[in-house]
Amino acid sequence: MCGIAGWYSCGASYDTPTLERMRRILAHRGPDDHGIFVDPEAGLALAHNRLSILDLSERAHQPMTTEDGRWTLAYNGELYNFSALRQELEQAGCHFRSRSDTEVVLQALASWGDAALDRFCGMFAFALWDRRERRLLLARDPMGMKPLYYWARPGGGMVFVSEIKALWALPDFRPVVDREALGQFVEFGYTYELHRTILAGVSKLPPGHRLAVAGGGVEEPQRYFFPATETDFEASARAPVEARLYETMTRVVDEHLNADVPVALLLSGGLDSGILAALAARQRPIRTFSMGFSDSPVDERPQARLVSRHIGSQHKEFLFSPADITEGIENNAGWFDDLFGDWGLLTTRLLYRRCRAAGVKVVLVGEGADELFGGYTSFEFAAKAQRAPAWWRAFLLYRHYAGRRYGAGFLRFLAAFRGCLREAHGSFFGAVRLFETRHQLPNNYVMKVDKASMSVSVEARAPYLDRRIAEIAYRLPEASLIRGRHCKWMLRSMAEQYRLLPEEIVWRDKFGAGIAASWIDAPGAFRGYAEDIILRPGGWTGALGLRPAMQAYFHASKFGYRFPHAISIFRNLAWRLLILNLWAAAYRLDAEGTTRAAV
Repeated sequence: MCGIAGWYSCGASYDTPTLERMRRILAHRGPDDHGIFVDPEAGLALAHNRLSILDLSERAHQPMTTEDGRWTLAYNGELYNFSALRQELEQAGCHFRSRSDTEVVLQALASWGDAALDRFCGMFAFALWDRRERRLLLARDPMGMKPLYYWARPGGGMVFVSEIKALWALPDFRPVVDREALGQFVEFGYTYELHRTILAGVSKLPPGHRLAVAGGGVEEPQRYFFPATETDFEASARAPVEARLYETMTRVVDEHLNADVPVALLLSGGLDSGILAALAARQRPIRTFSMGFSDSPVDERPQARLVSRHIGSQHKEFLFSPADITEGIENNAGWFDDLFGDWGLLTTRLLYRRCRAAGVKVVLVGEGADELFGGYTSFEFAAKAQRAPAWWRAFLLYRHYAGRRYGAGFLRFLAAFRGCLREAHGSFFGAVRLFETRHQLPNNYVMKVDKASMSVSVEARAPYLDRRIAEIAYRLPEASLIRGRHCKWMLRSMAEQYRLLPEEIVWRDKFGAGIAASWIDAPGAFRGYAEDIILRPGGWTGALGLRPAMQAYFHASKFGYRFPHAISIFRNLAWRLLILNLWAAAYRLDAEGTTRAAV
């Protein structure tokens, strides 16, 4: 796992000091080693920070170049099926100098070209330079677990980075807040459009896409991952599907445990992380970690202990308080980077830090199960709202996603959702799953995992987001996922059939983690702190015209407006405005949206 940065200016001069500044800004993503590669004639420069996980020796140093000097790779990620691909490449005559997955990625791309992407099972974002053809290839993994941003420079060429903050090192970069992205953040808590980021002119490479820069021009991103949908599901008995899922998950979890450093699993006490821990424990002794929160009704530690006893893991708990969040929140605001409002970044960052202090460098997490296997109320809504007109169902879904805001961004959301509906061949349930996995997951929840873990130099792996599991999930019809009052039916049934977890965990209702809401709603130090930041004169709250709503929330204990007013749940808005104001202060972006400052 690593951080990458670089540019391709198509023959223009390169600037090593600037590249080095970009690399240092991303040093937290890989403090174990670093390197720079330049092709001065082409104006190509690559920088890399390495978090050593597989093959800790210097032989796995990056950027990595083939022996003939043609191909150079800067790679951020892990390739879980690298052993099988390496064996195939060796049989074809390839010689390997290291035991790293990086070299397998490099040799596969050199041997099979862009088609190698269809054979990679892992999380990754990389830059591959073809010196002979003067072609730069950027690519991102199918489910978007690793981020990759790029910016077209005014003088030509393009710059790419693992985190947007590295762009501040460029002398010609002028950050301007994208007002459409800001509107999406206020309503949804993140920017859901595939290419757009919070900064105008800065783009993100969508999940499952590749981008080539050749001949002096940046080509349009091309999608390479096209999963089958539920219309391709072959009707069969439940057991064979469960058997295939169990077999696949067993293999995937085993591969995710492969590392030359200590590995542990985060255990929430719920179904998703419990299944992963149970599968891992059947293959080797494991360590599990869980966290609890003081001054909050949210506490799943008893359930996590029950799972740990059932599977026989070495278990440890960490307890956090509102003070743990408040004391470091301003310093941590910069980690939100491409602005998103998942408050869990702050608490999970504390948890990852404790993991690192306990000597653990790699953790397995349960992200992705809800989106792929129908675990959210949005899926229940999709299952029930079958008779209403499609546009009305989409409007109700928009209200659901937008925290009960009404109307402001519906048409843009409708355009994105219609794209999902077309790809799902008219299935509303399938369209919801595509929106969850393609828009919400990579731009919000997975970014929380990436930013929080990498900020303290820990690698977080999400087995549910392995393309092999995702491809099974995408084929499952609604009836295999929602039954009665139970969501994620296929996962529950598999866990029961193979006795992975205690019955009370298997059939336990989903537990919503409303910790941020409980802290910001209740009188106390955290609410007072949030009020001071949100209502501070000259901030974004006033600039967006939301001061009256927030004054009503903090001073009159009003929790929302009734329809047809635009805002109905103030706590959601308050949390997003808290993050927005802290994030803007960290990057010195005033309410006009422009600034010039160093990170």
